Amino acid sequence: MVVGLLEGKTALVTGASKGIGKGIAKTFLTEGARVMIAGRGEEQLRDAVRDLSAYGEVFSCPADVSRADDAERLVKDAASRMGSLDVLCSNAGIFPMSTIAKMSEEEWDQINAVNVKGLFLCVRAAVPIMKAQGGGAVLITSSITGPITGFTGWSHYGATKAAQLGFMRSAAIELAPYGIRVNAVQPGNVLTEGLQGLGEEYLETMTKSIPLGCLGTPEDIGYAMAFLGSDKARFITGQALVVDGGQILPESSDAMGVIED
Repeated sequence: MVVGLLEGKTALVTGASKGIGKGIAKTFLTEGARVMIAGRGEEQLRDAVRDLSAYGEVFSCPADVSRADDAERLVKDAASRMGSLDVLCSNAGIFPMSTIAKMSEEEWDQINAVNVKGLFLCVRAAVPIMKAQGGGAVLITSSITGPITGFTGWSHYGATKAAQLGFMRSAAIELAPYGIRVNAVQPGNVLTEGLQGLGEEYLETMTKSIPLGCLGTPEDIGYAMAFLGSDKARFITGQALVVDGGQILPESSDAMGVIED
C-alpha cells in the first residue's frame, strides 16, 4: 500500500481558490492531507471546494490575510475544524505590474500588505497552535523574481518575494526549538490564469527561456511543497527550493544551443 507524503496531516493553504494555491491544495489532498483553503472571494472558494472535493476532505474559509483579525480567525478556524494544524502554506499573493515612475504609494503598500504582512500575520497566528502540538511546517510560496531574477514592472513584487525569504531564514531559527520548520518554494513560470492573462506572446517567450522546454504546472509546485511539509523533510529548515524547469540557469539565450555530437 502506497502511503501519501502527508497522510494523516492537516494543512491550511492561503490564496487557494485558483492558480498555484489550488494546485498545492489538490496535491496535498492526493498525498493524504485534510486541507482548508482560503481566499478573498467566497464564490471562487465554493467553486474550488467543488473541484477539489474529488481528491479528499477539503474545507474553506474566506479571509483577507492582510488583515490581522482575518488571519487570526482563519488560522484558529483551520485548527478547530480539522483538529490540528500540521502545515501552513502561505501562498496568498498579488502581482500587479507597474513601473517605478508611475507606481503610487498605495500600490506599493497594497502588495506589501498581502505578500509580506499577510505571511507574517498567518505565521504569527499559527505559532501558538504549532507550539502546543509539538511542531509543524510553514511553507512559503516565494518566486524566482526578486530573490534571483528581475523583470520590468515588478520591482514591488520582486521586493516582496525577496522579503519573504529574509523572513523565512530568521523565522526558521527562531521557531526551530519548537519543532516548527520554515521553508519556501520559488516557482518559475507556472501556467495559471494569471500567467495566461499576460498574453500568448509572453507565454511563448517564457517557454523558450526554459531549458526543459515547457511551463510548470501548479501541481509541480504542489509536489515540492508536499515534500517540504512532510516528515521526509524533517531535517530541512530555512531553505528555498527553486522549481523552474532550469529557467535561471542559462547566462544567455545562446547558452541553450544544442551542440551536435
